[in-house]
Amino acid sequence: MKPQEANASNATAKRTITDDEIQCMANEVFSAMEKRTTLEEMQLLHKAFNYAREAHRKQRRKTGEPYIIHPIAVAKIVAKELQLGTAPVCAAFLHDVVEDTPTTIEHIRDLFGNDVAFLVSVVTKKKKNIYEMSKQLDNFKQMLNSMNNDINAILIKLADRLHNMRTLNSMRADKQMKIAGETDYFYAPLANRLGLYTIKIELENLSFRYRCPQWYDKIQTLIEKDKRDDKVRMATFNRTVDEILTNNGIKYRREVAYKQPYNLWRKMKTQNEDYEHLECRHFTRIVFPSDMYMSDKNMVLKIYSLLTDKFKERPNSIINYIDLPKQNGYQAFHTQLLSDYGIWEEVHIQSERMSQKTKLGYLFDSGQREIDITKWLSDFRGVLKDVAENEERDPTGYNFFIESVRASFYNDDIQVYTPEGKAILLPKNSTALDFAFNIHTDIGMHAKYAKINGHLASVRTKLKRGDCVEIGTDPNMWPQESWRDSAKSYKALRNIHMYLDNVAKPYYVRCPKCHPIPDEELIGFTLPDNHVMVHRRDCPDAIGLASRQGDSIVAVDYQEDPNVLFPAIITLKAVDRQHLLSDLIDSISNKLQLSIDMLHTVTEDEIVTCKIKFFVHSSKELNTILNSILSIPAVDEVNCQTV
Repeated sequence: MKPQEANASNATAKRTITDDEIQCMANEVFSAMEKRTTLEEMQLLHKAFNYAREAHRKQRRKTGEPYIIHPIAVAKIVAKELQLGTAPVCAAFLHDVVEDTPTTIEHIRDLFGNDVAFLVSVVTKKKKNIYEMSKQLDNFKQMLNSMNNDINAILIKLADRLHNMRTLNSMRADKQMKIAGETDYFYAPLANRLGLYTIKIELENLSFRYRCPQWYDKIQTLIEKDKRDDKVRMATFNRTVDEILTNNGIKYRREVAYKQPYNLWRKMKTQNEDYEHLECRHFTRIVFPSDMYMSDKNMVLKIYSLLTDKFKERPNSIINYIDLPKQNGYQAFHTQLLSDYGIWEEVHIQSERMSQKTKLGYLFDSGQREIDITKWLSDFRGVLKDVAENEERDPTGYNFFIESVRASFYNDDIQVYTPEGKAILLPKNSTALDFAFNIHTDIGMHAKYAKINGHLASVRTKLKRGDCVEIGTDPNMWPQESWRDSAKSYKALRNIHMYLDNVAKPYYVRCPKCHPIPDEELIGFTLPDNHVMVHRRDCPDAIGLASRQGDSIVAVDYQEDPNVLFPAIITLKAVDRQHLLSDLIDSISNKLQLSIDMLHTVTEDEIVTCKIKFFVHSSKELNTILNSILSIPAVDEVNCQTV
């Protein structure tokens, strides 16, 4: 659906667009389709256009243009930029008629068949009195579910959104923000995941332009300045590249591409750098035709070898997407070469086939333009099925599902390995927890530590492409609150959230100042949500509340729970002696089997100051430890606090 709602009364065209001009626009679509359709299919396309044109005849966009220009533009994107077939192009012409006119889906089905009707129904927003989540999220859920049947509906929606973004300047600022936010959050990452890199870049930058116009204009101005400042240097570098390749008989085309404002802004944020200190703000792309006598990979390596005979290569700058393409199908060979001006120049080498795939993604794989994303779709459908099966047990799961699906299936992947060499694909920025849950749910639920490339690490450690990961488990280990923000994959997130959400919430709330624990002298005050805030009786806050809100005082039975531990810190002084440290550890860890979280010791002039953080179940247990430590020979003083 469009941001510029149909409106015949309050908008006047800046100039009249004639019927002939509208027909010429539609003819561009028909010309693009003629080479890959039958006469019967062409007749259906003309029929769809004429029907949409008549249905929208009285409607205009916010720009004042006849509304039919929008469906034509969407159909043109579907036909020319995405190169889809007859049914998707017909549906693109018709995608707004059910939503904006008296036309019904049944009527579309009678006139254009089941395939076209299905696609139109998916991209038509359903009007409801009550939405499950929100109008936006419910419509997105509807779109995602269509992938169980036909991914073409998603592609029409992407084309619709792309044209809306290209014409967003006629909208109010608040509308621009809403639509640009949706685009950045849902549609640009989805385009990336489908391998539609060119569309992804355009959507990102159009969204950035309307969300952060000052930043966009500032960076765009700096890019134009770069182009002027780099002109001589780049001409010298590229002239040398041309001489090398031409002298060795290599056919190719070369282009310099400056990175877009959104890409540069994102790097500034993630790298905490200003614009001037960002490296490789542009790159040189070398594209060669595939050679029947040499594989694409061998040609890439030949070009790479010729260039590095002349230019010094930056250590560790190679990224080989030839042997290990991105999950969205992107292939190229990246490296950085030192120019004569002492600046590292980024170079991308790829074949024409790889370049085309960058534009068409998974749509490029077969002559029939069928989408070969079997593995990705299979995983995605598995998640949809899993959500449907768990909705009764987890009624709020779809809100969470929207977030986790975006993280799991929209972003780039990294490939990591088990010790046996099995490759595991995970979302970018995944942690060892994601790896554990993707191996097996039980391993994830009881994950205690990781070994990454042979080195011991926390399960919350972020993984990098190519890491070899091993997970250590403990049957007494269960998901912790900190895991919620550490996982990225759907499987890990769902299991972590469901476990933690089903753990009984404490009726008692501890005072954040006096940090009470069971078996102390305690008092409680009823909170507005009927929970009870527990205080130590000597807590200043409790004394103040008792004087002001005495009616809220309640007796508390704050019992020790074997599954709940409270942090405590002790600071002690002792005369230094042999085995003092082992005796201290023995009194906490060995005798009472409690975990020590931190131990810091300093010895000065034979006096030891030691700070230990550990966990206890109750005040009684804490006093046992304090008495045990005080009885250790040479220990003179012990102070304690709970936290």
